[in-house]
Amino acid sequence: MTTIESFDARLVRVPLTRPWASDVTSVGVIATHVVRSDGAEGWGFSWTPQIGAEAVLAHLNHDIGPFAAGRTADPSELWDAVWTHVHEAGGGGVTTIGLAGLDLALWDAASRAAGRSITDHLGRERDWVEAYGSGVNLHYPLEDLLAQVQRWIDAGFRAVKIKVGKPDLAEDVERVRAVRELLGPDRGLMIDANQRWHLEQAVRSVEVLSEFDLGWIEEPLRADDLAGYTALARRIDVPIAVGENLHTVHRFRDFLQAGAAHIVQPNIVRVGGITPFLRIADLAAEYSVPLHPHLLSELSGQLALTLPAVPGVAAPLAEDVEDAGFGALGALSYPSPVAIADGRLTLVPHAGLGIRFR
Repeated sequence: MTTIESFDARLVRVPLTRPWASDVTSVGVIATHVVRSDGAEGWGFSWTPQIGAEAVLAHLNHDIGPFAAGRTADPSELWDAVWTHVHEAGGGGVTTIGLAGLDLALWDAASRAAGRSITDHLGRERDWVEAYGSGVNLHYPLEDLLAQVQRWIDAGFRAVKIKVGKPDLAEDVERVRAVRELLGPDRGLMIDANQRWHLEQAVRSVEVLSEFDLGWIEEPLRADDLAGYTALARRIDVPIAVGENLHTVHRFRDFLQAGAAHIVQPNIVRVGGITPFLRIADLAAEYSVPLHPHLLSELSGQLALTLPAVPGVAAPLAEDVEDAGFGALGALSYPSPVAIADGRLTLVPHAGLGIRFR
């Protein structure tokens, strides 16, 4: 049996070109490195925008790494044992974000040892996926927002997503109307409220904004409000997208069983890495619900290429957040493992995950 010989982690602060908010000027990356007993090496990472990076680093170095040492280097076999070990500190959140750092490094080692990209190691199902333009832009003046949307149009994106949730609904209406007019009728438009509304606000806001032909409303309520989402799904016609702040396959199952999610968006790091992401993808296929991975296109785009087609279900989309790609931010030692052009994400030849931080 190939085992884990050593594991280490370090914190890297990646400055943002344009802050996501007044208190979000960088993202925290915990870069990880594993050495297997056969000499194969792998590099992975954990990630959190502003809160908790130091806690994740401590969790990896104090709890996860020491427990994993000497155990199997097969990530799909190891994951449940580590999750069971750290579960006392929480079923998700810091625990699963930390677990991703180990899981991704092990998948990187496995695919590197096989001489393949992670996409081809898992099994490539398609050569490209559609990408949509996305941005952390609620604080942008309308002029800046429209300039951003125009950049996405010029770049060939066929769909875009913008933030909503202004204190005055009239301002949301003004912004969404202006974006829809700029996009025209043939491009998709999605909106993301980032958990800013309570149930009645969400019902009222979506009723008003639905006139702009919305592809989905993302996280209108607090992410853990299953009862609220279940009620909201019965009261609005716009599809509800959730998942970036759900941390386990169990929570995704809760939402799907309740009919509270029409689209799921797992964040590969927040759910604990590739191993649980693949389980969530199987669950989404079982319920015939589209899955569009959240953020981190340099990783999630590679996995989107591996997702099998499900009859009658929309193909996965890659989210390209402006000013957020690790390559664009100058954080990587090598070129990005993916390329996005004319609204499509494709693979750039590489081994493993192709993501190593400076």
